[in-house]
Amino acid sequence: MIAPEEAGPGEPPTGGWSVDRLGPADAADMLSLATATEPGPFGARTGLLGVYLGIRDGGKLIAMAGERLQPDGWTEISGVCTDPAYRGRGLARLLMELVAAGIRQGGRRPFLHVVAGNAGAIRLYEAMGYLIRREVQVTAYRPD
Repeated sequence: MIAPEEAGPGEPPTGGWSVDRLGPADAADMLSLATATEPGPFGARTGLLGVYLGIRDGGKLIAMAGERLQPDGWTEISGVCTDPAYRGRGLARLLMELVAAGIRQGGRRPFLHVVAGNAGAIRLYEAMGYLIRREVQVTAYRPD
């Protein structure tokens, strides 16, 4: 899916959350959240591929989003996930808007990949103005 040319007005999340930039010291928390929520391929070093932002509650990482692939003129928004107990509060949307704003400031256009069966994520992305550009078949392999 590709982002609209320009960002629309964001909807403020509920709860007064603060957003932090994540780094190497957060890798275990990032991997734990990704493993629990399955946002797509996310390994122990994925957070090193670009800027990742996160929201914590009592020290626990509850939502994150960041950057991964960066083909010419584009940057992929990746690792968008929210702990199920915190969904519906606008956290993923907030993080996506912040990540996308940073991408646009760099003169690039945001895009993302989403599994066709992830209806909740697709609804969010479409509500944010993202459009399906192309459907692709992806096969992931893991070494034994």
